[in-house]
Amino acid sequence: MESVLNRRRAPAARRPAERVEEGRASRATRLAAPWTVGGLTAVATALTMSLDLVSLPGPAQLGVMSGVTVLAGLVAWGSQRGAGPGEPAGDQAAAVEGGPPAQLPPVIAHFTGRAATLAELHEVFTDTVSRRRHRGPVRTTPHVVSIHGPAGVGKSALVTRFAHEIAGHYPDGALYFDLRGGRDARVRPEEVLTGFLLALGARLTTDPGGLQDLQKLWWSWVRGRRILVFLDNAQDAEQVQALIPPEPDCAVLVTSRQPLYLRNTHDRRLREFTEAQGVELLARLAGDERVAADPDSAVEVVRLCGHLPLAIGICGGRLAAREGWTLREMAGRLADERRRRLDELEVARRIDKSVRASLQLSYDDCTPTQRRLLRSFGLLAAPDVQGWAAGELLGVSALEGDDLLEALVDAQLVEYSGRDATGATRYRLHDLVRLYARERAEKEDSTEHRRQAVERVIGGYRERAEQMAAARWPQDWQRQSRGRPADPGGASALDWLGSERLALLALLDQAADLELWGLVWRLGRASCSLFHSLRVFWQEWRTVADITCRAARRLDDPRSIGIALLERSAVLGGQGQVATARDDVMEALRLFEELRERWWAARAHRAVGMTLRTAGHLDEAQHYLQRAVEMFREDGDQWWHARTQRNLGELRQAQRRYGEARRMLEEALAVFQRNGNNYSYAQTLRALGEVLAAEAHDLWDQGRIREAEGRFTQAAAILERAAEAFRLRHEQWEEARCLRAAGEVGDPRNGLRELTFVVRAENMLSGLGDTWGVARTRLSVGRALDRLGRLEEAVRAIESAVESFRELEDRWWEARSLRTLAEVLVAAGRPGDARAPADQALRIYRSLGNEAGQARARAVLDRALGS
Repeated sequence: MESVLNRRRAPAARRPAERVEEGRASRATRLAAPWTVGGLTAVATALTMSLDLVSLPGPAQLGVMSGVTVLAGLVAWGSQRGAGPGEPAGDQAAAVEGGPPAQLPPVIAHFTGRAATLAELHEVFTDTVSRRRHRGPVRTTPHVVSIHGPAGVGKSALVTRFAHEIAGHYPDGALYFDLRGGRDARVRPEEVLTGFLLALGARLTTDPGGLQDLQKLWWSWVRGRRILVFLDNAQDAEQVQALIPPEPDCAVLVTSRQPLYLRNTHDRRLREFTEAQGVELLARLAGDERVAADPDSAVEVVRLCGHLPLAIGICGGRLAAREGWTLREMAGRLADERRRRLDELEVARRIDKSVRASLQLSYDDCTPTQRRLLRSFGLLAAPDVQGWAAGELLGVSALEGDDLLEALVDAQLVEYSGRDATGATRYRLHDLVRLYARERAEKEDSTEHRRQAVERVIGGYRERAEQMAAARWPQDWQRQSRGRPADPGGASALDWLGSERLALLALLDQAADLELWGLVWRLGRASCSLFHSLRVFWQEWRTVADITCRAARRLDDPRSIGIALLERSAVLGGQGQVATARDDVMEALRLFEELRERWWAARAHRAVGMTLRTAGHLDEAQHYLQRAVEMFREDGDQWWHARTQRNLGELRQAQRRYGEARRMLEEALAVFQRNGNNYSYAQTLRALGEVLAAEAHDLWDQGRIREAEGRFTQAAAILERAAEAFRLRHEQWEEARCLRAAGEVGDPRNGLRELTFVVRAENMLSGLGDTWGVARTRLSVGRALDRLGRLEEAVRAIESAVESFRELEDRWWEARSLRTLAEVLVAAGRPGDARAPADQALRIYRSLGNEAGQARARAVLDRALGS
C-alpha cells in the first residue's frame, strides 16, 4: 500500500508548484490588465482629439479607432480568461494570493498506537484512486470519513494525523473547524461556511443571506477544486450535512462522540487502546526506562485508566514532570477510585487535559432523563445488565428505559458488552464513565433516591431468578408439585444463569452492603436453587450460599435460616466438606422440628441421610432416609417420596443388598413415569444401571459368568440410555454422571469403550467447574486404565484423585481412593507399594468410625503384607 501511496503523492507533490506558477502568471495578467486597458483608452481619446488636427481620409480614421478599441477588448478578455476554469475571477481571485488555506491543527508529538486504523483509512482512499486509474466507476460524491467514539479515546488526534498524511493530495487547501459546543451553544453551519469561504478568499462585503445562499456560494468556490475539510467534534448529522461539498475530488473527515449516520460515509468506531498500545503511549511520555523497570505497574496504570488514551496520556505527562514518582506510586494513586482517580486524571479543566471535563461535555449534551439514567446506572455494582434494568432504575416501563439506554449508547456514554446466551443485548459503563456517573449521582441525587434505584433493579433480579428457579425445579418451591411451569421468557435456566451469575454475585454483595436483607435472602435462595438443580458454577454457588445464610441470620427468622442452611449443605457436601455440611443440616433439622414445619423437616431428614451416606456412615444414614420416606408418604408428596426412595435404593447398593435396591428404584421409576417427570426418571435409570453393574460384579466373583455378562449388558444399555436422555436435554452435569457410571460398569469385553466414557465425563465436569466431580472421575479413569492393563497410567490417575480429595478435605473419598490404589497395586504384583496407601486408608476409616471401610482396607493391607 505504501508504494501505491507514494505513486499517488508524486504527481500531487508537483501539482501545488505548478499551480502556484500558473497563479503567479494569471495574477500578473490580471493586475496588468486595468493599466493596459486604461492606457489604450487614453490613447484612443488622444487620437480622437488629434484626428481633428490631422488630416486623414475617413476610412483611415475609422481603422485607427477600431484597432485601438479591439486591442483594449482583447486585453480585458484575456485578463478574465486567465482566471482559469472553476476559479473565482476578479476581486475573489486576488484574495488568495497568499496560497491555499492550511488550517489543520498540529499532530501531537506522542501520537502512537493507531497504525492499523490509519492503514484502514488509507485503504479507503487508495481504493478509490485505484478504481479511477483503471477506469472503474467514476466517483460522483466526495470521500466522507466519520470517526466516532467515547470521550478521551483519541478521535481528534487520529484524524489530525491522518489529515496531515493525505493533505498533499488536496492542493487547493485544507480547512478545519471545531464544531464543539454544548446544547445551548452549538456551532451553526452558517458560521462554518462563512469561515471556510473567507479562508478561500471570498470577501463577503455584503450579507450573503441564509444557509441556502451560503451553500450555493460554497459550492461555487469548491467547484473543480481538491479541498480537504476536517470537521472536529461534530454533535449531530444536521451540523455536518450542509458542509459537505458536492465535488468528488474533495474529502471530508469528521469526528464525533456519537455515530452520525451520514450517507455515503465510511463510519468507524474508535475503541480504547489495547494493553500493549497503552503501555507504549505511557513509555513515550514517562520514559522507556521507567516502564521497562516496572512493567507490571505500567500495565496496572493502563488498566486503571480504562485503556483510555486521554487518561493514559495525562498519567504519562504527570510522570514525565515528576521524575521522583514511580509507576507503582502512580498506580497506587489511581487505585482509590471513589476519591482520587478522576482527580489524578486532571491537570487542567480543559477537555484535553481532564477526563472529568471531557465526560462533562457529553453529559451536558444529554436530556435530564438521560442524565438521571446515567447517574443511576453508575450506582450498580453489576459489570453489565440487560436492557430491562434501565426501566427499573428510572421506575418506568422496560421499553421506555431501553430507548433511553440506546440514546446513551449513541452519546458514547454507555457501551454494548455483547449479546448473552439468552439472546438479550447487555450494556455496561466504561470504568471512568462509571466513576463520573457515581460522582454526579452523589452531587445531584439524594441518598434515598439512589438507594431506591438500586433496590428496584435488585428486586427485578429477584423476581426473574425466582421465576426461573420455579420453572427449573418446581418441587423445590412447592409441595406435591408434579408438573413444570413454562420457562419465563423462553430462555433456558442454564443460559440465564450463565449470563447473569456475575451480575447476581455483585448485586447480592451490594444489597448486603445496603442491608437489604430480605432481598438478599430471596435472591440468594432462588440463585442457590438454580445452582443446585443445574450443578454448575460451584464456587459461585458456595459464595451465594454463604451470603444467603448471613442474610437469614440477620433477619433472625428460624425458617429462613433452616432453608439457607439446607442450601449451603448441598454445595458443601458436593465439594467434599462433609463434616461442615453435616453441621448445617443437623441445625436445619432442629429448627424445622421446633417450628413443626413437617415438609421442610422431611427434606432435612433426607439431607442428613445423604450427608451421612457420603461420609460412609451407611447404617446411620439409613435411619434418616427411611424416616424421610415415611414423612413424605404421610404428607402425600409423591415426587419427594420417590426421590428419597431412590436415594435409599442407592444406599442399599452400597450395602450390597442389590435385590432391595432394584425393587426400590423400579418403584420410583413407576412414579416418575406416571407423573411425567422425565428428568427424575433419567436420574433413576442411572441409579438402576449402577445397581445392575454392581450385581454383575458380584455374579462374576461367584463364577456365574453368563449371568454376569447379561447383567453387564443390561447395565451398559440402561446407563447409555440415561446419558442420551440428558444429552438431548442439554443437562451436562447429569450426562457426565451417567457417562462416568457407564465407564465404571467393568465389563471385561468393553474396556476401551468404558475408558472413553469416563474421559468424556472428566472433560465435561472440568468445563462445568465441578472440582469434586473431576476428582471422583479421575478415580474412575484409573480403574478403567487398570482394567486395560495400563498400570502406570492407572496409578498416576488414582494418585491424582487422592491428592484432589485431600485438597478438598473429603476424608471418606480420600480413604476410598487410597484403598483403590492399594488394591490395584496388589493385583499387579506390587504388594510392597500397596502397604502405605492401604495403611493410610485404614487410619482414615478408623477416624471416621466407618466399620465397613475399615474391614475392606484391612483386607487389602493383609494381602499386601502377605498374611
